[in-house]
Amino acid sequence: MKNINLHPSVFIDIEDVNIIRNTAAEAEQLGMLHPEQLQLIYKNHWFKLLVPAIYSGQQITLLSLLQLQEAISWADGSTGWVVTLCNGAGWFGGFISPEIAHEIFSDPKVCLAGSGAVCGTAEITANGYSVNGVWKYASGAHHATHITANCAIKKGGNPVLNDNGEPLILPFIFDKKNVTILPAWKYIGMVATGSDAFEVKDLEVSLNRQFKIDPIAAIIPDPLYLYPFLQLAEATIAVNLSGIAIHFMDLCEDIFYEKIKLPKLTDQQRTFLMNELMRLKNELALLRKDFYEAVEKSWDAIQNAKKIPEEILNQVSSTSRKLAHASRESVDTLYPLCGLIAASTETEINRAWRDLHTASQHALLAFNFPVS
Repeated sequence: MKNINLHPSVFIDIEDVNIIRNTAAEAEQLGMLHPEQLQLIYKNHWFKLLVPAIYSGQQITLLSLLQLQEAISWADGSTGWVVTLCNGAGWFGGFISPEIAHEIFSDPKVCLAGSGAVCGTAEITANGYSVNGVWKYASGAHHATHITANCAIKKGGNPVLNDNGEPLILPFIFDKKNVTILPAWKYIGMVATGSDAFEVKDLEVSLNRQFKIDPIAAIIPDPLYLYPFLQLAEATIAVNLSGIAIHFMDLCEDIFYEKIKLPKLTDQQRTFLMNELMRLKNELALLRKDFYEAVEKSWDAIQNAKKIPEEILNQVSSTSRKLAHASRESVDTLYPLCGLIAASTETEINRAWRDLHTASQHALLAFNFPVS
């Protein structure tokens, strides 16, 4: 197995990293990605990584996707998060009706933002649906061209049930012009993601604006769209956290090298600083190796057999959680050893700390075990 445990910098152009980082502070002030960051994303087609090739997308392999997303998050947490979340919505292109997918994805600046929460209703009408709702946390909403959202399906005001007798929940895709963005993102980190809320009122949508996320409903029968959505989401979020953690460790190393020059430190303290950093780096590297190996096993299975054994899926879920938790815990161990520079909101290392502690609140990986 190759390229499993390499530093994220291997998978991204250093000039791209410089553009992202040089504009990161201003992006926070804007409350959304900086125009130069967006231009870079459009140039590299990063919003189209998971879009089907038939719609001018990259249709990238899973391992390459995760390595790149970890690298972008290593460059900057907010940029990596927006690319990841908007790519997740772009993956829906494998399930969306071709008659509108061609139109949606023909835009070179296409970007799908949205929410997985069920915060809206879709009433069945004679010509489609009437949608209402307010959804929170739509990363990248300000520069999105389209918005996706989950809705509870109703008919005559009553819930429609699925085959299991449970309320039927289906995702929809809306044009950005039909959605109202509501200021709502007021958190310490991921400030530049612009993860604000959005609202839809009495919006009439056609039947082809509704789709279903299920391998049997895939319009594009490629392994990428047969891969289970849960493990795809877990893995992509995990590499966001590990990418930010590695960025923090890199900055921490620079700080430690300056600290050990201070005459007030004892030899024991100097040794402790460097040994602790090396220990945590090695532990995270081993977890990244286990994670990428599990992902590659799952990708091989979906390619060869069109189905992934349950034990391999469990490995992907388990290693994703372990990587996510270790990323946060490693940073928390190193943070108090960095001094006040890490607590200054104007520093790069503080932004990485804030981003990690905000992103790690995502419910999907909050626990070390799956939550239904």
